[in-house]
Amino acid sequence: MYRREENKNKIIRAILLIIGIVSLIGVVFLQIVTNPTIGFMLQAILSVFVILYAIFFNKIHRKIHILIICVCLIPIAFVLFLGIYGNMSNVDYKEDAVIVLGAGVRGETVSLNLAHRLDRALEYWNENPNAVIVVTGGLGELATITEAEAMARYLIARGVPQESILLEDKSTSTYENLTFAKEILNEHFGTEFRVVVVTNDFHIFRAVRTARQVGLDVTGKGAYTLWYTRPANYLREMLAVVNMWFF
Repeated sequence: MYRREENKNKIIRAILLIIGIVSLIGVVFLQIVTNPTIGFMLQAILSVFVILYAIFFNKIHRKIHILIICVCLIPIAFVLFLGIYGNMSNVDYKEDAVIVLGAGVRGETVSLNLAHRLDRALEYWNENPNAVIVVTGGLGELATITEAEAMARYLIARGVPQESILLEDKSTSTYENLTFAKEILNEHFGTEFRVVVVTNDFHIFRAVRTARQVGLDVTGKGAYTLWYTRPANYLREMLAVVNMWFF
């Protein structure tokens, strides 16, 4: 019985150690291929915690193990909520405008997650070509043009006419994306209008809530998130949602 328990603990420790090391390697990889965010730091911290947990697994009291499992259930439930919400869409393809929220640009090239946002917006626009597309985002640290300009070029190269695209190129946050986009749309339409916000699935919940906060009549449409960026993005988003709720 003791031998069986010991073998089970060895397997658990090995699994935890592999998860922690792979996750830490993932952070290094993300630093190379995409723009850094606070999510990278959170993933690195979590990775180190998992590795230390695996190393000292046998020295930790059973009650502490149970406590750790219970605490872990909270972010797991949070991630499931954000993921499910982000993949539910109530658009009716009668909205007047599409707001695509900005993300990382390196040089003049949009990141893969931003490309997925733009592809989703393009998919929507093909169903509703009467809608204008507002691309949002200022100049990032690793970019030579604004996020908005890079996004506009991406869409134009795929058949969207320039006159269907409006640029918001001053913002540095989700709140500013939506606030400044609303100002542009107020000038463009001069009357009431409806919008669909497009962003990656993990971001939809906060984006829709923020859009309503700034006074937009909004629906949301989530885009695919690259699997290897999900841990960092979801960790960062959970922190951002908590910050939105309480601060």
